[in-house]
Amino acid sequence: MQRVQTGIMIAGGGIAGLTAAAAFGAAGYEVICVDPAPVAANEGASGADLRTTAFLQPSISLLEEAGLWSRLSAHAAPLQVMRIVDSGGAEPGARIIKDFDAADISEQPFGYNLPNWLLRREMVARLQEMPNVTFRPGIAARAVLTRDAEALVTLSDGSQVAARLLIAADGRNSLIRDALNIPVKTIRYGQKALVFSVTHQRAHENVSTEVHRSGGPFTMVPLPDRDGQPASSVVWMERGPEAARLAGLSDADFTREMNIRSCGILGQMQLATPRHVWPIISQMAMQMSGQRVALMAEAAHVVPPIGAQGLNMSLSDLRVLLDLARDAAAGPNGDPGSPQLLAAYHRARHTDITLRLSGIDLLNRASMAGAQGLRDLRAGALDLFYSLTPVRRGLMRAGLGLR
Repeated sequence: MQRVQTGIMIAGGGIAGLTAAAAFGAAGYEVICVDPAPVAANEGASGADLRTTAFLQPSISLLEEAGLWSRLSAHAAPLQVMRIVDSGGAEPGARIIKDFDAADISEQPFGYNLPNWLLRREMVARLQEMPNVTFRPGIAARAVLTRDAEALVTLSDGSQVAARLLIAADGRNSLIRDALNIPVKTIRYGQKALVFSVTHQRAHENVSTEVHRSGGPFTMVPLPDRDGQPASSVVWMERGPEAARLAGLSDADFTREMNIRSCGILGQMQLATPRHVWPIISQMAMQMSGQRVALMAEAAHVVPPIGAQGLNMSLSDLRVLLDLARDAAAGPNGDPGSPQLLAAYHRARHTDITLRLSGIDLLNRASMAGAQGLRDLRAGALDLFYSLTPVRRGLMRAGLGLR
C-alpha cells in the first residue's frame, strides 16, 4: 500500500477546503487535498454547483494571502447595500424597504459574490501553480486513524496519507468527525431552499435584497451581467411542502410565482439556470478538534443561508487555524497539529460559532413567520432597529465580524 507523508492533509475540496489548501500552501506547508467530486469546467457541466458564495470584507485579505483574489476579483460582483424588504402584509407587496449601506461603516463594499462552480475552477487552477500542494479530485477519505505523531488517512484509491495535521472540511456529514466520535447538535426547520440564477429588467446596482414574507427569505444577490443583461443569484427558502410544490412547477408557472414573491424589486425576472433544492438545517460540532484533527466549515458548523454567514464563518476558522500554525512554526518545536494548538483553536472558535448560530437561528425563525400578527411584529422590529443609527451600524459590523 502506497503511503505519502505530508504536513497538512485536507479532506474536502469545496470552497473552504480549496481555500485552506491554497492558504497553507502559500504559508510554505506541504499540502494534500482530496475531494470525491470532479471539478466543473463551466456552468453547464455535470455536477456543477449553481449556488453562489458571498465573500464578506474580512475574508478578502485571506484570499489575497492565498494568491486567490487576483484570480477571482474580475468575476466578482460587489455587494454595497444589503436591502431588507418586508412583504408580510395581507397581500404580497413591499410594505417596508430598508437599506443597510456599507458606506456607513467602511470605504469598502460588504463583500463580493461569485458562482461556486467558477470559484472551484479558479481555486484549483491556483493550486496547480503551487509545487508544494497536491489536489486529487475524484478521491475521498475512507478511514482515519489518529495517534500522537500523525493522522493516518486511507483514501478511496487504496493509498494512505500520513499528516501532522488533518483538516476535516468534508461537509455536514463529515466522515472524519464521525470517526473521532465528535457529537453534533442539529436543528431541523422543515425548510428547503430553491437555488437558481435569473436575469432581470432593472440593474441590481450592487444591492443584495432579502424579501421577507413567510417560510423564509427570498434573497437576490448580485452577479455580473449575463449575456448583456443584469443578473442575480436567488436563494428562495420555504417550508418543505411549499418548496416541493414550487420545485415541481413548470418553468413558466415557477417564473410567475417567483415574480410575485420578489415584489418586482428588480422588475420582471427570467430563469437563467436550472433550479436546485437544498435542505436547511443548523448544526454545530461540540468540539472543533480531536487528536491531530481540526474541524472547519460544514464539518464544524452549518447555518441557514442568511446574511452570507456560512462560508465566512468557515474562513474565520481558517484564519484562526493558520495564525496558530504560523505562531507554532516560529517556536523551537513547531507542530501544526499539537494538542496545545488544537485546544487553542477550539477555544478561539467555539464561542463565536455558538453565538452566531444562535443569532442566525433567531433570524431564520422570524423569517418563517406565517401568522399575520407575527409578520407585523417582525416588520415593526425592522423599522425600529433601522431607525436607531448606533444599532443599525452595530448590526452591520457584527454581520461582517468586525469589532
